[in-house]
Amino acid sequence: MNANVAVENTPEISLWNDPTVSVTARVDALIDAMTLQEKTAQLYGVWVGASDQGGEVAPHQHDMEEAVDLDALLPTGLGQLTRPFGTVPVDPALGALSLARTQSRIAATNRFGIPALAHDECLAGFAAWGATAYPVPLSWGATFDPDTVRRMGAAIGHDMRAVGVHQGLAPVLDVVRDARWGRVEETIGEDPYLVGTIGTAYVQGLESAGIVATLKHFVGYSASRAGRNLAPSSVGPRERADVLLPPFEMAIREGGARSVMNAYTDADGMPSAADEDLLTGLLRDTWGFDGTVVADYFAIAFLKTLHGIAADWAGAAGTALHAGIDVELPNVKTYGAPLAEAVADGRIPEALVDRALRRVLTQKATLGLLDPDWNPVPAALDGADLDDPAALRGRIDLDGPENRALARMVAEEAVVLLSNDGALPLARPRRIALLGPNADEPTAVLGCYSFPQHIGVRHPGTPLGIELPTLRDTLAAEFPDAEITVARGTGIDDGDLSGIREAAQVAREADIALVVLGDRAGLFGRGTSGEGCDAEALELPGAQQHLLDTLLDLETPVVTVLLAGRPYALGRAVEESAAIVQSFFPGEEGTHAIAGVLSGRVNPSGRLPVSVPRGPGTQPATYLGARLAHASEVSNIDPTPAFAFGHGLSYTRFDWADLTVDVQEAPTDGEFTLTFTVRNSGGRSGTEVVQLYLHDPVASVVQPVQRLVGYSRVELNPGEARRVRVTVPADLASFTGRDGRRVVEPGELEVRLAASSADPRLTARVTLTGAERHVDHTRRLHATFGQEPVTGGRLRSQRDGQRSRADRPAEASRTTPSQRVGEDQDGDGDAEWEAGWSGT
Repeated sequence: MNANVAVENTPEISLWNDPTVSVTARVDALIDAMTLQEKTAQLYGVWVGASDQGGEVAPHQHDMEEAVDLDALLPTGLGQLTRPFGTVPVDPALGALSLARTQSRIAATNRFGIPALAHDECLAGFAAWGATAYPVPLSWGATFDPDTVRRMGAAIGHDMRAVGVHQGLAPVLDVVRDARWGRVEETIGEDPYLVGTIGTAYVQGLESAGIVATLKHFVGYSASRAGRNLAPSSVGPRERADVLLPPFEMAIREGGARSVMNAYTDADGMPSAADEDLLTGLLRDTWGFDGTVVADYFAIAFLKTLHGIAADWAGAAGTALHAGIDVELPNVKTYGAPLAEAVADGRIPEALVDRALRRVLTQKATLGLLDPDWNPVPAALDGADLDDPAALRGRIDLDGPENRALARMVAEEAVVLLSNDGALPLARPRRIALLGPNADEPTAVLGCYSFPQHIGVRHPGTPLGIELPTLRDTLAAEFPDAEITVARGTGIDDGDLSGIREAAQVAREADIALVVLGDRAGLFGRGTSGEGCDAEALELPGAQQHLLDTLLDLETPVVTVLLAGRPYALGRAVEESAAIVQSFFPGEEGTHAIAGVLSGRVNPSGRLPVSVPRGPGTQPATYLGARLAHASEVSNIDPTPAFAFGHGLSYTRFDWADLTVDVQEAPTDGEFTLTFTVRNSGGRSGTEVVQLYLHDPVASVVQPVQRLVGYSRVELNPGEARRVRVTVPADLASFTGRDGRRVVEPGELEVRLAASSADPRLTARVTLTGAERHVDHTRRLHATFGQEPVTGGRLRSQRDGQRSRADRPAEASRTTPSQRVGEDQDGDGDAEWEAGWSGT
C-alpha cells in the first residue's frame, strides 16, 4: 500500500476496533471514550469536491454556507464527506485516489482513527463524471419491471462502492400528487404500490452492492400546494397513511434500506425535520427502523430561516435532534459549535447526541470503517501505483458495455406508445422530416440529477464524459436508406416562432414527420423540468404546441415524440397525431430505444406511471381519486385524462378471457385466487402488463374509485397463451379507518384485471366475510402472480359469439356472482361490458 494513504495500527487493538466483539459493545465503548466535541463531529458532513490531480478533496464553497476550515475540524473527527464525485468533474480514478488520501488524513487526524462515510447522489445513475446516465425514475416506473430495476440498482451500487462511496441518496419515493411539480421526473409515478415495488427493488439493488440506500423525501414533499417546490403540504392523515407512506414502509421492510432523508416541506404547520411523531414515533417505534436519518441539505437550518420555528442555530439543532435527525447535511452548520455549546450549558440533553451518535457509529461499524484492517484504498485501485496519479487517468470505466446494455434495456422497456393509427412501426420511409427542439439535442435524454445537467453545465469547457447520441444520429443508423432532414422549429421554452415555417416546409416534402418535443432538465429555473422548475400549467413549454398544431394542419402524417420529465397536455395531437411516443428522460441509451420503437425493432411494453392530462389546467388530478375527484355534473371541469395511468400500446394484440375465481367468499384474514388466460393473438412477440385494481363499493370512509394492488409482465410469442394465477390476500383491501387505524372491513369487493386504470378486461366480485380486522405494518403487501403455459385448444374470448344487448343479462346469469366478467358497473348498460373484451 502506498504510504500516502496508509493508516498504521498499533499492536493493541482498542475494543471499538475489535471485530470479534459485538457491534453494540464496540459502539458503547467508543461513545464512552469520546469528548462532546468528538461526538458531535460524527453528526455532520462537509461538502467537498475530489481533486482531478489526485490530491485531497477541497471544501465546496456553496452560496448558502460559509467556508469550512478542514484543518480546524478534522482533529475531532468527521461524520460524512458530501458528494466527493458529484461536485466537480473529475476522472473517476483520480477521484478515487483523492478520496482515499482524504480518508487517510481524516483517520490519521482524529484520535480514534475513524474515517468519514462518503455519500453521493445516484438518482439516475452514479452522479459522477463519466458514469452511466440511466433513465430517470419516472422511466423506471414505466417499465413495471422490478427485476430489471433491481439489476440496475446493483450495477449503480457496484460502481459507487468500487471507488470508495458508502451511501447513495436515492431512491425518491414521493408519490406524484400534482404533475406541475418540477421533481416529477425524480419520482416513480402517481400510484403508491408502483412506487413502492419499483423503489424497493432499486433499494435492494443498491444494498446488495454494499451501498447504504437513502429513502427520500420523508414525507409529503410531493403533495405541496399548487405543485410548488417546498410549498406547504395540505395532506390529511388518511392521504398520508394510505398514499404517501406505503412506499417508505415497503422499502424499509422489504428493501432493507439503512437510511432515510427528511422532506423539506411542512404538513399542517409541522416541518418534517421537526416532527418527532414521524421520525421517531412512526419510523422507529412502530416500523422498527434502526438506520440513520439524514437531513436533506440545509433542512435543519431551514427550521430557523424558512420555517421560523427556531430562534437560533442551537434551537434548530435541538429541535431536529429531538425529532430524530441523526446527521446534518451537507455541511456543518447547527450540529457543530451551536449544538456542543447548547449541550454544555444544559439546553440540549447529551443523551440526544448519544442516541444519534450510536446510530452513526453502528452504521460505520457495519461498513467496516472501525475495523483494524480498514483500508482507504477502494477496490477499483487495487494494485495500482498510487504514486503516479497521471498513470491512473482513465483506469476506471464507469460506463462500460454491461452498463450501457442495461441502460438500453431499461430505456426500451420504459418507452410508452400512447397512440398509433397504424403509422408505426415505420415502413422504410424514403424521406423523414425530423423536427422540434429535441430532435438533435444530445442532453434531451437526461434528467436534472444526471451529472451533465446537474454539474456539467457549470463547466462548459469540460467534455460530457459519456456518449449521448441524438435522435438524429440513431435514426440515421436505424433507417440508413432514408433521407433525414432536420428543422428545429422552435426552442424548448424561448417562444421563438421564426423557425416554424421552415419546419412546416420540411414536413410537406417528407413521407413522415417526426416532431420531437418536451423538456430541458435543469435546476431552479434553469430548465423546464427538475428541482425548482415547477410549471404553472401542463402545457408544452414555449411555442412547442404552436409548432405541433402547425404540423398537424399539413397532409403529412405526424408522429409526436416526447422527451420529457412530466406528462403534458397535447391538445389536438391526442386525436390527430398518427402516433404518440412518450419517453421520460430515458438516459444515454434513450435515443436508441426510441429509434427502435419507431422502426419496430423494439415492440413497446412501457406503461404510463402517471396520467397524461387532456387539458393543461386540471391539476392536481391523478387516477387515484375518490368519486368526487372524477368528472361529474356538478363541475364544468373534466379531469378525465387523455391517456390513463397504466396505459400503453403494443405492436401485437393480447386477448384476455376465461376468468375463474376459486371462492365467492373469503374471510377478512384470508385470500382468494383469480385465474385467467392471456393470449398473444398478433403476429409478433410482445409483453402484456397485467394490472390488478381493487374497487371497494362501500367503505366506512371515502375510498379511491380504484387502486392498483398488483401487476405482472407477461411475455408471449405469437399465438402463445398463458394461464395467469393471482392470489389476493384480504390485507390488500385495508385502508385507514375512522379511528385512524388500518382496517380490513367485511363486504363486497370488485377486482379488476386491467390493461390500464381505464381499461378493465375482466372483473370479479368477492365478498369478504367475518369480523372487521385491524392490521398494521406487518400485513401482507402483495398479491402473488404465477404463470403456466396453455397448450392446444382455442382461447374462448368474450368477443366470441358476440351477443345483442338483450342477450347479455342471460349470459351473466349463467355465472356465479364472483365470476361475472365485463358487467355494466355504472348503469349505462354498455361500457364495462365492451371493456371486458377490447384488445390492445
